[in-house]
This record gives sequence, structure tokens and C-alpha cells, in this order.
Amino acid sequence: MPLKTAPDTRSTSTTGTAILNLLLPHHRTTGAAPARAEAFPHQLRQIEDFVRAGDPVVLTLPGFPCKSPNPAKVLGHLPDQGERLSLTFLDSLCRDIERIHEPGARVTICSDGHVFGDLIRVPDDHIDAYSDELRRLMKDEDLNRLSVFDLRDVLGDLPHDAKRAHVHERYAPTLEALRAEVRSEEHTLALYRGITRFLVEDTADFTGSRSALQRECRTRAYGVIQRSRAWGALIAEHHPRSVRLSIHPQPVGAPKFGIRLLDAADAWTTPWHSAALRRADGTWTLMPRARAEQQGRLIRHDGRPSHFQQD
Repeated sequence: MPLKTAPDTRSTSTTGTAILNLLLPHHRTTGAAPARAEAFPHQLRQIEDFVRAGDPVVLTLPGFPCKSPNPAKVLGHLPDQGERLSLTFLDSLCRDIERIHEPGARVTICSDGHVFGDLIRVPDDHIDAYSDELRRLMKDEDLNRLSVFDLRDVLGDLPHDAKRAHVHERYAPTLEALRAEVRSEEHTLALYRGITRFLVEDTADFTGSRSALQRECRTRAYGVIQRSRAWGALIAEHHPRSVRLSIHPQPVGAPKFGIRLLDAADAWTTPWHSAALRRADGTWTLMPRARAEQQGRLIRHDGRPSHFQQD
């Protein structure tokens, strides 16, 4: 009976580090100094598990929920050049991984719009249209290393409110526990403040006072974080081995790896809260639509507003 050969752990470790090094230049963090791969033991361990098994590295990215409802920030309710560039970037990252790990990598976009659509005041039909357009964009652009996962994959055709209630009741932390965490943990406090700011900015039709709007948005922010945590728990249940990416800034060494999809002045900016601007030198950045249209002319793609171009 032939002896089993022990796995080449040095090769596995070297490959895992090389894969993580491809992610590090795009790390989205509020920290100043870039960190080395060794500072991310959680992600290294997960990546090495895939390498050791000879499997594609699976990365899950909660995000791409829907467009902001504020027309001063976005071009409409469907994906545009910002999403196209971001998805192309993620697919190219998978291709780069393939060069050093033959099975390659896959990114599952965990589109979370329905999870908190009622809290961010976006109609469910707009969220469905956004998610469907993401899938079409991936197919048309041949981004075959990407896929979309949303509540329809988990709970089928249940009414949207029933889906939200099910996810919240089964997975969300209690409001009391979350409030205590906001009081005690700087990172959670920053997240709470960031989401509150987005909710204030995205509420375009509030008729009350500014202070009343801020109070309401602070309440909704807790709900958004509860549902976001619930969605994260559901993803972990359905994709237990995956390397968890995040569009929010994450501390070095955190269980989630914050990833920057496109250049922007603000670390919290995403394609679904902004418009894309192509600078005169050919580089891209994200900014609110109202600012982008002051700096460039509108470009259409397939008959729809796509981005702005500096001359």
C-alpha cells in the first residue's frame, strides 16, 4: 500500500501569501500605514485551506444592494459605469489569482438590497431590477468568475416583507446588544455614524426639521446594522468556507477584509452612492452626481446615463 505524501505546507503558505498580496493594495481601511500579509491571519488561513484542497478561492462580498434614492448622488436606479468598472475589477482580480493558483478564484456578490430596502426607502421592484441588471451586465461583459446571490436564492418567491422578517428574527442581534457595542467599540461607532450620514443624505423628501431627520436616521441606522449583521450570518451559513470581503473600511486583521472597488476621496464611497467620472487623464473616480456633472459631460451607454467625462 503506497504511503500518502504529506502536503507541501511551504508551497501552500507561499501561494496563500501571494494571493493575499494581490488583495492588499486594494485594502479599504481607515488606518494609515499599509500592512503585510502576516497581519491578516484569518484570511491567510482561509485562503490556504482552498489552496491545500486545490479548489478555487471563494470570496463573498455583501454589497451592490441598489442605487441610492437621492438623485443628487446617482444617475438612476439601475447599475451604470460605476458598477461596470467595479465588477470588471473584481473579475480581473480573480484572473490575477488564477496566474498563481491554477483553480483561480470566484467572487459571489451577495446583493443585500432586499434585506433593508424598507429602511433605506428603496422600492423592492427597483432592487429586483438592479440585481437583475447586475446579472445581465456580468453575462454581457463575460465576467464569468462572478455571480450574484440574493434573498431570492434563499427564500424564493415569499413576499419581501416576509423575507426581511424571517432574516431579522433568525439572525439579527438584539437592539440592546448593538447599542452596547456602539457605546464600547470605536469601529462599530464609526459604522453607525457612517450609515446615519448616508441615510440623512439619501432622504430627499423629508418634510420635518433637520434635527428630526437626524433622529429618525439614527434609529434606522441601528436597523440597517442589525439587518446587515443578519445578512452576514446568513451568508456564513450558505457559504461557510468563503473569504469575507466588505465594502466598508475594516481594521487590519479583522475577520472581514475591506476592499476598495474604485478610487474615491471618501473611504465610504461606493458605486451605488455615487456616479463615475472619467478624468481627462483617463483615470476613474467616484463622486456625487451633482459634483460630477459640474466637472464633466454626461455619457450614455445603451441609451441610459452611464458616467461623466472630463474634457
